Amino acid sequence: MTPARANMSSGSRNNGRVARHERLKIRSKIISAIRSWLEGEGFLEVHTPILVNTLAPEPYIETFRTTDVHGSGSMYLIPSPELNLKRLLSEGLNRIYQLGPVFRRGERGDRHLPEFTMLEWYRTDADYKDLMADCEAILQTTAKAIGLDGEGVVYGRNVIDIRPPFTRLTVEDAFIRYAGWCPGPWPDPNRFNEDMATKIEPGLPKDRPIFLMDYPASCAAMARPKPSNPSVAERVELYIGGIELANGFSELTDRYELEERFREWTIARKRLGFRDYPWPQRFISCLDSLKPCAGMSLGVDRLVMLLTNTSRIDDVIAFTPEVS
Repeated sequence: MTPARANMSSGSRNNGRVARHERLKIRSKIISAIRSWLEGEGFLEVHTPILVNTLAPEPYIETFRTTDVHGSGSMYLIPSPELNLKRLLSEGLNRIYQLGPVFRRGERGDRHLPEFTMLEWYRTDADYKDLMADCEAILQTTAKAIGLDGEGVVYGRNVIDIRPPFTRLTVEDAFIRYAGWCPGPWPDPNRFNEDMATKIEPGLPKDRPIFLMDYPASCAAMARPKPSNPSVAERVELYIGGIELANGFSELTDRYELEERFREWTIARKRLGFRDYPWPQRFISCLDSLKPCAGMSLGVDRLVMLLTNTSRIDDVIAFTPEVS
């Protein structure tokens, strides 16, 4: 390498490091603003275990496994703190959140990491409409915390109007509008997932945040059926500028219905070749004392990407996954 080229490379590395450090400073302000807003709303920050001995048997999420302290059993890095947060709610806490790392195998790309930062919060005596209002407030608060005016952000080629209320669109209306068919409560999963990825998500407006809500009953996850229309579930996802930012539910608290879903998911996991988990009996038992509640998870790294107009998730974290 010639001296000139060496200097150029060194200068480029330094510029990249300075830019990354500036984004980390902004990230810190965003996280501080999230905590301040939640605490102002009466939420308690909690830290549940990162390493657990059982999980919800969700069919399409694979986890990292290790051994317990005796080396004789399996433990898992959480893909979400959901089960333990709901156990705390069942003990009588009403507004709680956890902000920290979660882990999912096989996730890597411009918007995916195997270890990423998730904000997950729960309200009792609330439903998914309350969560949508929370999301609007969090976006406003974090944007203003880093010096934006709370009216718009630039992401890629799009200027996004972030003034609330954000657009609400049902999954049924989205499929009719962008895919030309109505999914109903039990759509063919392959057709549904393919059209969601190739027609719905790319078709959503890029100049406004949008809540995609009321998923078919077959896509309920842990959401309750909508009381006025049980063919759909009270599940909502937030998209901004083409980024899937948050996912939440009016939570299903009927232990018998949730047990049935878990049994179906366990069969689906076996069909997909994923490992079994021990039955989450402590979580199932807590449902008997769980009040009506709603919970949302939000990808903090993606929020930082959005507010810093950054296209790669690697550029908003301190270190990328390192392979020895």
